[in-house]
Amino acid sequence: MVGLLIPLILLGAAVVGAAVTMRYRRDMRAARARIEGPGSRVVRTGCGPIGYARSGDGYPALVVHGNAGGFDQGLLLAGWTLDPALQVVAPSRFGYPGTPMPSHASVAMQADAFACLLDALAIERAVVVGYSAGSASAIQFALRHPERVTALVLVEPVAPGKGPVMPRPIFTLFFRNDFVYWATVTCFYRFVAGPWAGVPGRLTTEEKVEVRTLLSSLLPVSARVDGSSFDIYVSTPGLLNASGDDYPFEKIRAPTLVVSAVDDPLALHENARALARRIPGARLLAVPGGGHMLLGHHEVVRQGIAEFLHENGIPGLPTGRKEG
Repeated sequence: MVGLLIPLILLGAAVVGAAVTMRYRRDMRAARARIEGPGSRVVRTGCGPIGYARSGDGYPALVVHGNAGGFDQGLLLAGWTLDPALQVVAPSRFGYPGTPMPSHASVAMQADAFACLLDALAIERAVVVGYSAGSASAIQFALRHPERVTALVLVEPVAPGKGPVMPRPIFTLFFRNDFVYWATVTCFYRFVAGPWAGVPGRLTTEEKVEVRTLLSSLLPVSARVDGSSFDIYVSTPGLLNASGDDYPFEKIRAPTLVVSAVDDPLALHENARALARRIPGARLLAVPGGGHMLLGHHEVVRQGIAEFLHENGIPGLPTGRKEG
């Protein structure tokens, strides 16, 4: 019996290893198909090549994704929080799929690249929606190109104040290697959902699916590492510690809505509230829960954004809240 034990253990390990390898390869094929498929586009602009996706045919909304994202994350977040009557234009920021990281990159350069993208797509003006870390370049776009911004919506924005920054060893270990990241979110999902996605501890079945979808959408992380590193160690700290010279919020002239969950552990609500006070005429939509992903509140957020845009002249959007 003892003589058979070791071969059985080795056989079991081989079977498990083969199953893990097959699943990893399957998931990576799906991830790469998502960023390389028919919905993925690259346009040559005066600011260099920019990867983007476009959906819908209503009034254009420039959707600016968060950290570790790309155009595909932009589409995902827009689907959760924006009315389908809008036309979504979702670019990849510098260092994300389809958009290379230029030398000496800055948030201001990224804002100018948005203008180049709109020029290439023959879009004169757009609603600008910045999610999380994407708020930095969305704000800069509103400051640097005010004539292009019909309205500004900041969802769970990074804003001046206190906030967490990922230690470099954690980033290097988990966000540079596709297999390590995949294995972590696949096998240890419950341990990383809170710190990485900023969600509350108790989730419904539907909410768990949404968190897994978001975490899985970061694959392949190897295609996002340059942009993610810039966000974590340059863009986000620059906004958390922003001076009036870098981000003169008081000069924003576009109608502005700030959306923030009161229990968000990543983009703190107190920072978002202070940001709304600094932007002239800005409105704050305080969401009572759901963490950074606004879990369980997507419909409320979608309606709140739609009403705000309708009030500011964006055509084709609902005029009031749905009953029930």
